[in-house]
Amino acid sequence: MSSKEIDFKDIQAQFMAHIRNPLNTSVPSDVEPRRMAIYSDLFFNNIEGFVASAFPVLKSLYEDKAWVTLVRQFFIEHDCETPYFLEISQEFIAFLSNEYQMKPSDPDFMLELAHYEWVELDISIRDQNEKELTFEVEYLESTALFLSSLSWSLSYQYPVHHISIDYQPENAPDEPSYIIVFRDSGDEVRFIAINAMTALMLQIITEHPGIIFETLCDQIHIQAQGLALNVIKQGAISVLISLAEKGILVTKI
Repeated sequence: MSSKEIDFKDIQAQFMAHIRNPLNTSVPSDVEPRRMAIYSDLFFNNIEGFVASAFPVLKSLYEDKAWVTLVRQFFIEHDCETPYFLEISQEFIAFLSNEYQMKPSDPDFMLELAHYEWVELDISIRDQNEKELTFEVEYLESTALFLSSLSWSLSYQYPVHHISIDYQPENAPDEPSYIIVFRDSGDEVRFIAINAMTALMLQIITEHPGIIFETLCDQIHIQAQGLALNVIKQGAISVLISLAEKGILVTKI
């Protein structure tokens, strides 16, 4: 490697170090400080804009200065593994999960809320599996069942789907919140709250893609001890029909 190539790499490293942390890193000697300030603001404002648009509820819970400080810490400390702006939200989740040390001023539900908002974004831009098909619900009992690629069954300790600037629970409820986030036929992202039994059904379908109704009910019967099989079947059929009508359950060709 030539000395010119080494010098260029050094300059490039200095340039990026200042872009990420302008208050604590010197301006490269051959770049005008005013221009560096413009570059630094441009890069940071782009990142902050993408993070803010992906996590609007989380942002609304912070004063402007505290929010900018949080995003600046992400910008300085986290090494993004993707060049795509649409994946910055996923990198922000990785930062909060693995690197960020929560402060007393951060809400306890911070990570769960951020994950929920990221799921909404992910579902909104995700491509549907081309092999998936809706089906006539009268054939449900003989149909191979799959969770749609445009759906996500989730559970959280906090009711993240209700959190807002006006509702910020200090403690997690006794029971977790079970939620399905999905994209409907009009490409709108929606959610529905479900109970633990429906969450169990969807977990089994996810773990055993292509399962049929009879086998699904047998699996529920094994895990939900104390419930009669005929009771499980009666409850399951109505729930599964409703999920299929919403496009949350599909079959495949």
